[in-house]
Amino acid sequence: MGGDDLAAEAAALKQKIRDCRKEMCDTQLINETGDIETIKLTLRVRKTLRGHLSKVYAMDWAEDSRHLVSASQDGKLIVWDAYTANKVNAIPLRSSWVMTCTYAASGNFVACGGLDNLCSIYNLKTKEGNVKVTRELAGHDGYLSCCRFINDEQILTSSGDTTCALWDIETGQQTTSLVGHGGDVNCISLAPDGNTFISGSCDTTSKLWDIRDGLANQTFEGHELDINAISFMSNGLNFATGSEDATCRMFDIRSDQEMAVYGGEHIICGITSVAFSKSGRVLFAGYDDFNCRVWDLLKMEQTAALMGHENRVSCLGVNEEGVARGGTSPLYWKLG
Repeated sequence: MGGDDLAAEAAALKQKIRDCRKEMCDTQLINETGDIETIKLTLRVRKTLRGHLSKVYAMDWAEDSRHLVSASQDGKLIVWDAYTANKVNAIPLRSSWVMTCTYAASGNFVACGGLDNLCSIYNLKTKEGNVKVTRELAGHDGYLSCCRFINDEQILTSSGDTTCALWDIETGQQTTSLVGHGGDVNCISLAPDGNTFISGSCDTTSKLWDIRDGLANQTFEGHELDINAISFMSNGLNFATGSEDATCRMFDIRSDQEMAVYGGEHIICGITSVAFSKSGRVLFAGYDDFNCRVWDLLKMEQTAALMGHENRVSCLGVNEEGVARGGTSPLYWKLG
């Protein structure tokens, strides 16, 4: 069987999967939520965290809902105390072209990476009291787009080389290479159980991976352009994506279905970041038009907007206490 025959067979199988999905989709989310009222939110800026000298590209909350880490083009990784708006640590980076950062659940480590193709891990709680590099993980052939700690011993990364990777932090070795996307992998989100994760790619698809066997068990289609952002809901059964096609979408893992599309003709710019509220009723999405839109997931309507940034919203995050933070300059909002 030649290459053309194999390609035709693969295309036919993919179409068969799409047809099966349509047959199994017996209702639409909007049809089941007609009697529910649109949620009303009161949003206000609580603090502005000032300290970076250039664009902020990434941020991540600590598990304690008090501390967070941000990465900027100024070549600094800053750990903040959100209660006081003070800097706890300002960590100089070898490369200012940083694209991602993450905070370990233990609070012991932060990590970052970018165009240097490395994942650099910093120990915040050394015996000497200073912050120092613990490991520099080298192995990707393209830029590092995202990194997330599984625990203090393992970290997950995604890259422009079309792969994701699982690393042993102690040895500095890549233990698993997860291959399956047909384009740059832009974003990843770890499931609450720590055994699976989802990825979003320039190939317009998102995939569900099992860390234990390194395989992609499901592929979700729907977007027309690059997927820039992805986030699991706290239940571990649904996730949201944000794309250059100016839409956010919500998917259900159990039914293998796209559940809803969030967008409109008035929105013509790409989405940079997404995050669910603590309850899972609301989706926050950062946009290239300087706004963060707030979507009612059940009604598929925009219910509010967070305004205040003077440039594109490059990143956002919601902590366990319901505080949303994000942007090119670090603002954060209290939700109430």
